[in-house]
Amino acid sequence: MYRIVVCDHIHQKGLDMLSSQSDIAMLNLATLPKDELLKSLHNADVAITRSSTGVGEEFLANVPNLKAIVRAGVGVDNVDIDACSKQGIVVMNVPTANTIAAVELTMTHILSAIRNFPGANAQLKVERKWKREDWYGTELKGKRVGVIGFGNIGSRVGIRCKAFEAEVLAYDPYIHPSKAINAGASYVKDFDEILNCDIITIHTPKNAETKNMITAKEIAKMKDGVILINCARGGLYDEQDLYDGLVSGKIRWAGIDVFEKEPGTTCKLLDLPNVYVTPHIGANTLESQEEIAKQAAQAAMEAARGISYPNALNLPSNTAQIPAFVAQYTELTQKLGFLCSQLDKSVLNSLEITAQGEISKYVDSLETYAVVGVLKPSLDDKINYVNAPFIAQDRGIKIQKTALEGSKTYKNLITLTARTNNGSISVSGTVFDDNIIRVSAINEFEVLIEPKGRMLLFKNTDVPGVIGNVGQILGKHQINIADFRLARNTKKEALAVILVDNMVSAEVLQELSGISACISLQMVVI
Repeated sequence: MYRIVVCDHIHQKGLDMLSSQSDIAMLNLATLPKDELLKSLHNADVAITRSSTGVGEEFLANVPNLKAIVRAGVGVDNVDIDACSKQGIVVMNVPTANTIAAVELTMTHILSAIRNFPGANAQLKVERKWKREDWYGTELKGKRVGVIGFGNIGSRVGIRCKAFEAEVLAYDPYIHPSKAINAGASYVKDFDEILNCDIITIHTPKNAETKNMITAKEIAKMKDGVILINCARGGLYDEQDLYDGLVSGKIRWAGIDVFEKEPGTTCKLLDLPNVYVTPHIGANTLESQEEIAKQAAQAAMEAARGISYPNALNLPSNTAQIPAFVAQYTELTQKLGFLCSQLDKSVLNSLEITAQGEISKYVDSLETYAVVGVLKPSLDDKINYVNAPFIAQDRGIKIQKTALEGSKTYKNLITLTARTNNGSISVSGTVFDDNIIRVSAINEFEVLIEPKGRMLLFKNTDVPGVIGNVGQILGKHQINIADFRLARNTKKEALAVILVDNMVSAEVLQELSGISACISLQMVVI
């Protein structure tokens, strides 16, 4: 019998699926206090959790036999994926079951804001006042709706806004423009065009690039009386700047379902009359909860039986079929892909993977890791080792693999070449003895640096004084340099790869870009 433990409440249909299987012993512990729950996990093969059960050190210490964890939902913020991987536990999520629920909640917030619906409802029901003149709204027809993130949810919001005869503008540097055009939206490359819309709704994952994506700087560029919606992730809007914009009247209304710190009962946005809020209920429909439970139950059963791991976020390689040394190159390949994606954030058209040396025999095993690396920044937890090839195919990304017998410089060498709408970017790397991973080249510049932490890539004309100017500016702003590598090419250009201990603000980056010899400057985090 396979033992599946349900740690949090899921829909009865999911429980029924589990209990109806002759080879599954289902234990529903959702009502237990968390300290008692942890004592009851010892024999579990698979655990199904939601957001209220944290999967960290204490949880993992109590599950010696666990094969897999299914997060019944999209977000895995409460799951320590790295710790699970080290313990050999596969982590899965259910990324698409609540799509329509999230889309329709977004539309609810948009329509509530433009028609002032919650206020009118409260005045009549609570205050028993019949004052129609207080509730003049606007129409969605003819308005410009800016959708930031035109993926699975954002694109559907756009389609529904088009049905209301609104004009839809889509901003998403990770999709091909044709996806927006096919949905009836206008694809924009300039983020400021989105800021000029009447209504702005955001649908991106939360990561280093999107956290506080909307601040006072962006709000200042918006139309007076703009409406802002966030039913995606807390922290995409800077909440203090959002508050200030609402108080000043620059922002007419805001519809918020998610908060930077949840539960959001103490958030001061709740004090404002022009904010409509819901308590993170994007997935809370009967239909979505049923679908989430069914998909979670199915994934748990398949994982328990060892059949497959749907939507696995950390599925390991089959080490029985490949030598142990290849594992380090899978990690290197994913990091090279992640580096490529940050150096050129435009639409990816093709990806070439070149393996030289003994690793060339296993170039096919590297493809998935390369794709996960290059698409991770735009898709976050929506991409994994199972769906990566399908997502690449769906996006029309051509994958080419080349195996070469040897490298002139290193025993083994991996090179990724990403071709985008902006051109191409090429990065190479190798693994030395003792599993030391290094990036060895970025385009034509030969560097040798550890792909870890915060890196500044400063390209400049090869003239005296540049290194001193860079160091002076970083020192002035108390930014410590952990490593500094310099490479030169035949065009009298140089590339400095600088590892720093602190994040570099936009203001400091602008100051560095002002150095007369600067050709380009990029900040990447690996």
